[in-house]
Amino acid sequence: MTKPQHHELVVIGAGICGATIANELLERGKAVCIIDAAPSPATGCSSHAYAIAHPHIGKGSPRLLRLTRIAFLLAEARWKNVWQQHGIFQPTKKDKIFNRAEMTEHLCSLGLDQDMAIAMDAQEAARVCGIEQSGVWLPRGACLNLHETSKQLLQDHEYLTYLWNTRIVRLEECGNQWHLFDSSNQLIVTANKVIVACAMDAKALLASIDIRLPLKPVRGQLSIFSIEQGGAWINKLPRVGISGDGYCLPAKQFEDGSYQWIVGSSFDEGEDELTPRETSDDFNREQARGLVNYPEGDLRALTKAGEFVGIRCVAGDRLPIIGALTQRPGIFLATALGSRGILWSALAAKLVTAQLLEDDFALLARFGFAADLVAALAPARFFAGAAPSALGALASNSKPILPVGSKAK
Repeated sequence: MTKPQHHELVVIGAGICGATIANELLERGKAVCIIDAAPSPATGCSSHAYAIAHPHIGKGSPRLLRLTRIAFLLAEARWKNVWQQHGIFQPTKKDKIFNRAEMTEHLCSLGLDQDMAIAMDAQEAARVCGIEQSGVWLPRGACLNLHETSKQLLQDHEYLTYLWNTRIVRLEECGNQWHLFDSSNQLIVTANKVIVACAMDAKALLASIDIRLPLKPVRGQLSIFSIEQGGAWINKLPRVGISGDGYCLPAKQFEDGSYQWIVGSSFDEGEDELTPRETSDDFNREQARGLVNYPEGDLRALTKAGEFVGIRCVAGDRLPIIGALTQRPGIFLATALGSRGILWSALAAKLVTAQLLEDDFALLARFGFAADLVAALAPARFFAGAAPSALGALASNSKPILPVGSKAK
């Protein structure tokens, strides 16, 4: 029998999160083995080419607000060379009255200066963003191609080993090492430390070592619409990204005068079926009308030209699960990223690496990352005996990109 490979560090999952963590470790001079069930990186939800990133500015969980600001700054710094910065506008909610002073005070309380977030009335927004609605302009908001970025992060490297087409389904502790088995119960790899950076597969994998994670899938379908030259919608199409009830990218004009507009996203909680659905496109057409405040817009003019269907993984409290699994020394988690894969991957790479290498947290501390935020993300918050401070308040990890409630079936 061939002796299994041994690696000091193994990362399970080659999506944007696993790829970012592996790349961070390589940059720190560490040898890494990355394992994925697919034949190449980023074949699941990270095959997404249209993911947006911006700090959360709602009135939700204070920890979520602080975390997304820190994670956004880390993501911006990490991916500045491939960051498609087009800015993102977040309209005032339909049931709220715009109050500039109140909103500006709120943004300041989040540590967002005018370089990052500006309250605007409808006239200002129309001039700057092409959207005649009041709200908040996030000039550094951006889009990232997760698929291309993941591939770049995992380019050939002398310290990087790949194991493709390999699904790890069971972990077993043996002395000071971890043994990783495939579905045939064959021992594939032994490792000193294992980073579990896959999505829903993490639930069954962790169950093999008696760790129960409250993970569930959320299906989302993004629609790519075509709009003919001269159509009534053209004067309503945004020059920037919009994030509210759903989200959209800036409309793209072609040489023939037609436009392409990417709008999302349907929200089907508890579902993991990848087949495209016409009902999801219909839902996104309604989302489009709301995003640009065009209630009389003819939805038939938004012609389907393509779609992306992805299955996000969320935890029970809708915050990501990032950090050392203290009940099982040598296991680290980075999962349940929900709709904020860009942000949480950048944060996970720094946090997991700092814990794994037993660093100080000087870099994260400079960004405002404190002990209560480590606890809010830690796997330990789900287990008996977790301190109250470790429990993240209920805060959606699928907003504002996905609306609350499943309406598209």
